[in-house]
Amino acid sequence: MKKILPVIILALLAGNTLFAQTQYEVLVERPDEKSYKGFITKEILQADTSFKWYAQNLVGYTPNKVAVDGLQQHKDSLQLLVFMGTWCEDSQFIIPKLFALTEAAGFPADRVTLFGVDRKKKSFGSLSLALNITNVPTIIVLKQGKELGRVVEYGKYGVFDKELGEIISTAFPVQ
Repeated sequence: MKKILPVIILALLAGNTLFAQTQYEVLVERPDEKSYKGFITKEILQADTSFKWYAQNLVGYTPNKVAVDGLQQHKDSLQLLVFMGTWCEDSQFIIPKLFALTEAAGFPADRVTLFGVDRKKKSFGSLSLALNITNVPTIIVLKQGKELGRVVEYGKYGVFDKELGEIISTAFPVQ
């Protein structure tokens, strides 16, 4: 049941987002700080003029080749479920790079689902609790609804895309 849970949750969320006008709420948890909680997109982050960090954190980034190749080769098999805090410096640093990586790989935007969480790491519908999200950003790699692995914050190497590439290459070994 635990392995099927992400599929059930994604199906429910997909259905809800089709009929909902707004899939997120804007919170002000601290003075002069805006947080998004709920289903958000790259376009929402880029369009928000208070999120200057998005463009700034793309400067000089070169995506990891193993991650690019893995996402490119398996773009029809994988789904990325991503949790971030728009208030979180680690998320602000990594999420723009993640989108640059997926774009470099030609990875379909509809295969990346991004959820904003509040400072307590809570999301709508207790999804973050059900998936044991304790730190952000967390990138969960799914194949046919089953978790292959996750990169939490910068990952075990301190380079999120290196670990992401490793998760994908381990799931699809070269024959």
